[in-house]
Amino acid sequence: MTDASQVAVSPTQEDVFVRGLSEVVGGPVGEHATRPRQSLTPMRVVIVLALLVFGLHWIQKSPCEDGAWQNNSQYTHFCYTDVLALYYAEHLSDGAVPYFDWPVEYPVLTGAFMGVLGLPVHTLGVRDPALNQGEAFYNLNFLVLSAFGIAAIAVTLALRRRRPWDAAMFALAPALVVTATVNWDLFAVGLTAFFLLAWTRKRPVLAGLMLGLAVAAKFYPFLFAGPLLVLAFRTGRWRSALITVGTAAGTWVVANAPVYLWAHDGWLKFWQLSSTRPIDWGTLWYIATHVHLSTQIGLPGFNDLGGDIPALNAVTYLLLGLGCAALLVLSMTAPRSPRLAQLCFIVVALFLLTSKVWSQQFVLWLIPLAVLARPKWGAFLAWQVAEIGYFLAFYAQMLNMSGKFVIPEDTFIIAASLRWITLAVLVGFVVRDIRRPERDVVRRTYDGDPDAGDFDGPAGPLRFEVLRDRFEDWREARRAASGGQVEDDRVAVAVSGDAESVDR
Repeated sequence: MTDASQVAVSPTQEDVFVRGLSEVVGGPVGEHATRPRQSLTPMRVVIVLALLVFGLHWIQKSPCEDGAWQNNSQYTHFCYTDVLALYYAEHLSDGAVPYFDWPVEYPVLTGAFMGVLGLPVHTLGVRDPALNQGEAFYNLNFLVLSAFGIAAIAVTLALRRRRPWDAAMFALAPALVVTATVNWDLFAVGLTAFFLLAWTRKRPVLAGLMLGLAVAAKFYPFLFAGPLLVLAFRTGRWRSALITVGTAAGTWVVANAPVYLWAHDGWLKFWQLSSTRPIDWGTLWYIATHVHLSTQIGLPGFNDLGGDIPALNAVTYLLLGLGCAALLVLSMTAPRSPRLAQLCFIVVALFLLTSKVWSQQFVLWLIPLAVLARPKWGAFLAWQVAEIGYFLAFYAQMLNMSGKFVIPEDTFIIAASLRWITLAVLVGFVVRDIRRPERDVVRRTYDGDPDAGDFDGPAGPLRFEVLRDRFEDWREARRAASGGQVEDDRVAVAVSGDAESVDR
């Protein structure tokens, strides 16, 4: 007999959106429905879907693979990719070693990734002049990045064994089809997935190693240190969290040290670019400086802020800090300790919602976290549709910039606004699930946090509730002591008054 705790949850039974769609093919799966044959397990189906999606992505990018971008064909075919463009722009085509021969604009592990795949292609190109080096470089990157993407989907399956169809949201995400290899972000996404898996398996050193490598590839996983420390404070279980964060910091230092010491100017390129970049396409700040307000373009004050990069940086950091402070308050006041995936998703979303840079491929950071945080299809697909709308509007805007009018500026602003709003709404749903844990479908399945790792266990002596209770006890003691002193003074005054009346 099958253990009920191991039976996969069907999305048609708990997701209103999927249940409605299932009516087209006969309705939700019944309680006594026959389970599929062993060869058609949900996990295998999801992996096959992932392979098909990455194949579809390769076809979608195929018009650009030869590098012969004539008449802005990379925009008219929606197939532009940094992987191909930067093979030449970063001088990999000349055999340059990233950072040492040419300053690369990415963190060191991504630069190493580019070099490890680029230098052999260049060597083969020298031996065989007929080889299209750009096409070979892109296809090699496609294979390796797809492996990291499929690994991340497999990790999602491993983290949700009782909810394998959740991973189908990741595999079938429309934005994955069009952005998977626009840049090297899937490398960091795969490393981040391995971090979550190691943490869930209660291996803090390995989790820290994976987290440090992920930060050395793309800086956004640095934000995960916050949720780890917040949950350590909430649960009082500090040891594993501190080991993970400390190991991550050490790993990042070791990964960066050779480039920092022997190619310092190349190492600085990423940090200099990050601090000096102006307002980028599609961000909150771009919307604010281009939206029409009566006859004026741009909201008052925002145009001045866009021209003052240090002030812009300070405001974005301030807003992110306020958002993180609000997330800390939410985590401490929630009825139950929030799930790690929920906090990781919210903090990365806050970063993008307030950032001055929001490239189209950054959606890859959020897709697996959104699936783990809130595996419900309705709001997820609304957000994904908005991402596709922005993807199309962005390339139309690039054509506008090249002198071919395709869409009015207002259309691009609407697309960017819808992307911002739908992500903000999705964040709001996750916040609601934290405040009302009974609405969290993952908690209903597992009766807790399946990603908790070391946080799943007896609460530590320094957990938030204990410290809060101690503080309240201290306040009560102070209040009682203060009240007692006041009462003694009142008695003394009363006695003194009686004595005075006797004298009179």
